[in-house]
Amino acid sequence: MRNTFGIQFVLRSNKTEETTGSIFARITVNTKRCEISLKKKIEIKNWDAKTGKAKGIKEEASKLNEHIERIRTLISDAYYQLIQRKQPISIETVKAEFLGNNDDSGMTLIELCKYHNTEMESKLAKGTMKNYYTTQKYISLFIKQKYKRTDIALSELNYKFILDFENFLMTRQPKDHQKKLHNNGAMKHLERLCKMSNMALMLEWMDKDPFARHKLHFQKVERFFLTKDELRAIEMKKFSIERLEAVKDLFLFSCYTGLAYIDTMNLSKENILKGIDGEDWLMTSRQKTDTDVRIPLLPEALALVKKYKDHPKAEHQGRLFPVISNQKMNAYLKEIADICGIQKAITFHIARHTFATTVTLSNGVPIESVSKMLGHTSIRTTQVYAKVVESKLSEDMRQLKLKMASS
Repeated sequence: MRNTFGIQFVLRSNKTEETTGSIFARITVNTKRCEISLKKKIEIKNWDAKTGKAKGIKEEASKLNEHIERIRTLISDAYYQLIQRKQPISIETVKAEFLGNNDDSGMTLIELCKYHNTEMESKLAKGTMKNYYTTQKYISLFIKQKYKRTDIALSELNYKFILDFENFLMTRQPKDHQKKLHNNGAMKHLERLCKMSNMALMLEWMDKDPFARHKLHFQKVERFFLTKDELRAIEMKKFSIERLEAVKDLFLFSCYTGLAYIDTMNLSKENILKGIDGEDWLMTSRQKTDTDVRIPLLPEALALVKKYKDHPKAEHQGRLFPVISNQKMNAYLKEIADICGIQKAITFHIARHTFATTVTLSNGVPIESVSKMLGHTSIRTTQVYAKVVESKLSEDMRQLKLKMASS
C-alpha cells in the first residue's frame, strides 16, 4: 500500500495571550495527523501562515526558519528510515522515530507476543502456553490479511483493531482440519491478547489500553457430568484390556477426588498423608493455580490407590498411578463410554464435574467444602462446575416438608 506523507508548520495562539503563538510541526501520514511542539514562540504578526515560516530578514527570523527546516529534515529522515528498515508506517511510528524513543514506542505486537511467551514459559502450565502460541498464530494471520504486513506497532493497537480481530476470529473459515471457532473460543484469544496488552501497559510500552471500552462476552456453556447410574455403569464394567482398565481407574479416581488430569498424573505416594481426623488424605498443589488442595479420601478412591500400590510402571515413574497422555486418555474414555452405553462425549475433565455434582453437592456436601477440595479461590468458580441436580432439590424439599409437618 502506498503511503502519503506531509509536514506543515502552524501557529497555535493562546486565547489569553493573543499577540504571540506557539509553533507546531503538523505531521500527516495516510490521512492521520499529529502535532509536535517546537517549543518556540513568535508574535502572530511576524508569522507567515502560507509558507509556515517567520516573516522578515532579521537575524532572529532567519535563525527560527533555519530551525524549522532542520526539524522538517529530521521528521522526513524519520519517515524514510522506517521505509528503509521496512517497518510499519503510521503517524505513531513516524512520531516515535523522530522523537528518538522508538526502542519502546516502536515495539511491535508480534514482538510483545514473543516477549510475553518467553517470560511466562516457566510460570504457566504447558497447556496454557500452547494456547498463547495459538493466539500469537491467529494474530499473525490477521495482520497479514488485514494490513498486508507481517507486524504492526503497539501504538497501532486500538479499539478498532480489537473489533476487527474479533470479527476475523468469528468469521474465519479454517482451511485445514481445525473446526471453526465458536464465540467462547474467540473470546479466549481476545482474553489472552488483553493480558499481553496489560503487560505492555505495565512496561510502559503503550500509553492507552485498547481494551478500555471493549467487553468480552462469554456465552454460558452447559457443563456435562455423569449421573449416579452412569458412574455406576463404568465402575461395574471390568476390562480385560489393560489400557482400558487403567484409564477407567484413573477416571474414577478423579470422579472421587475432583483432581484435574495433570494433578492426578503428578501424584506420588508422598501425597497420601494422615489428616486431622487420623484418616488418609490427599494433599497436593494444583499445577494450574499453585493452590494447595487437601481432600479426605473416599473409600472408592482409597481402593484405587491400594490397587496400584505395587504397579511396576507407576513404581518406575515414581508416581501413584501409571502415566498416560491426556490425548490417549480421552480417546480411550470415548471407547469406554461406547462400551458402557453412555451417550455423552466423555473427557477426563468430566470427572471433575462429576465430583462437584454427583459425588459431593448432590449428597449434601456444602459448596464451601467442595470449593476447597477443587482448589478454587472463589465459590463463583465452583458454581460454574457444580450443578445441583433435581434429585437433590427433591430430597431437600422432602426434608423441609417433614420438618414443617413435625413442627
